[in-house]
Amino acid sequence: MKIILASSSIRRQQLLKRLVDDFDIVESGFVENSIKYNGDCKTYVMELALGKANDVCNKLEDKQLIIIGCDTVVYFNGKILGKPKDREEAFHMLKSLSGNEHQVYTGLAVINKFSGIVRQEFVKTSVRFSNISNNEIEKYLKKEEYGDKAGAYGIQGYAGIFIPEIRGCYYNVVGLPLNRLYKMLIGMGVNL
Repeated sequence: MKIILASSSIRRQQLLKRLVDDFDIVESGFVENSIKYNGDCKTYVMELALGKANDVCNKLEDKQLIIIGCDTVVYFNGKILGKPKDREEAFHMLKSLSGNEHQVYTGLAVINKFSGIVRQEFVKTSVRFSNISNNEIEKYLKKEEYGDKAGAYGIQGYAGIFIPEIRGCYYNVVGLPLNRLYKMLIGMGVNL
């Protein structure tokens, strides 16, 4: 069975290489805003992940495929913090996270196109930010790491210096919870 990652994220590709030597990338064209957030993060991220996986599944004719879809969001104070649309929004996101704890949710969807089996799961990790000054935020923003990251930060980059504590899976915060995905793939009979 060929494994397909329905994501163009370099971080996810690098992480998946820890589990699978050979896989293909097929970027999903799924429109994320077609899923409305109803206040339940776990359902929301799983629906987004499934939408991405289904989009790729429908594009490919080969039946011998395992397709992995995923989506990661930051949840804070009852709101989803997605990827910032600009530097100003990134600044406000980071300012709100300063000195506070938030949650990172990743939804996973794995489709076995041959058998038709679909599995969906989610992982939640709590992340605490230290108090960060406006100057520290500006210094971080100058590094331009914030653009394609939920909550305007990547724990694996410079922003890691702002994070004294996490509870849960580190790789979830990066965008691909390896342990959970490994168990899902093994559970679907994938020989890793």
